Amino acid sequence: MADRTGHRTVPDTPRRSENRYGNRPTMKDVAARAGVGLKTVSRVVNGEQGVTPETERRVQEAIDSLGFRRNDSARVLRKGRTASIGLVLEDLADPFYGPLSRAVEEVARAHGALLINGSSAEDPDREQELALALCARRVDGLVVIPAGDDHRYLEQEIRAGVALVFVDRPAGKIDADVVLSDNFGGARDGVAHLIAHGHRRIGFIGDMPRIHTAAERLRGYRAAMEDAGIPVEDSWMSLGITDPLRVRKAAEEMLRGPSAVTAVLTGNNRVTVTVIRVLAEQTRQVALVGFDDIELADLLHPGLTVVAQDAAALGRTAAERLFRQLDGSLIVPDRIELPTRLIARGSGELPPSD
Repeated sequence: MADRTGHRTVPDTPRRSENRYGNRPTMKDVAARAGVGLKTVSRVVNGEQGVTPETERRVQEAIDSLGFRRNDSARVLRKGRTASIGLVLEDLADPFYGPLSRAVEEVARAHGALLINGSSAEDPDREQELALALCARRVDGLVVIPAGDDHRYLEQEIRAGVALVFVDRPAGKIDADVVLSDNFGGARDGVAHLIAHGHRRIGFIGDMPRIHTAAERLRGYRAAMEDAGIPVEDSWMSLGITDPLRVRKAAEEMLRGPSAVTAVLTGNNRVTVTVIRVLAEQTRQVALVGFDDIELADLLHPGLTVVAQDAAALGRTAAERLFRQLDGSLIVPDRIELPTRLIARGSGELPPSD
């Protein structure tokens, strides 16, 4: 295209916005599109009375056309509640926490609340950072699986009205609701089961000793051996990180020498998986009871005998207590301990090989 002077011209084109995502539509935009006042839009958005069906239809059409979404942050300032709770897990990849997280989410949903979760990766500093970040976003409450042993950093949040429940492990240095499994009793039952099938040299491989669940399961192991009058050798016990190399080394050391164990209690599902691999390489049968059930445990040969926790019940109980705190019906912190269940599938019923 050329002008009268013969110079080529280019039609004007609108410049692209610097913000590729644009701006979110507001209630003012909805009101302008529908030809109504802001108060009318507010009533429609919040489901309040006082709007004629025809006006509500126009407002809803404007909302749909613009893609408007209510700003819940503004509602927080007015009502003091966000209808959201936080869940601080140890490891999102651990299968144990899947049913627990889902149960918390279902309870939250039943109360009209959103669940926001994150992982501490068993790092106390990361746990604190994540918990306080959730509080800064004004969650109404927290369900925490603690990595650390000092939770005084949450005292100010509790005073500010944040509900708090610990699950799987107790809080450190503060009084707070806690929901636990009977780790001591479950481990004692697992070892007693092996003893009942003739074993005397029984090993225990667990998680890091500073972790409450690991310490309680070791205590249960020791109690069962003591109840049966069986002296425990130091070489039969190993606690540490659940890294497969560490666990493999511990298992292999227990399985050789004159005091080699004939049975093993594993302290959690990650340890169990590694020990199963080690035992598959052995020329002799070794009995095994795992703490925590694992997927496909019944398809192994023999099937895996386990001390099973109810992870969903842990999450559900913790979340229900959290919402009871929020509605004011719980005042004094309590400690709830849920039972475990021994499931015999074959591996824990093998007799001693010598």
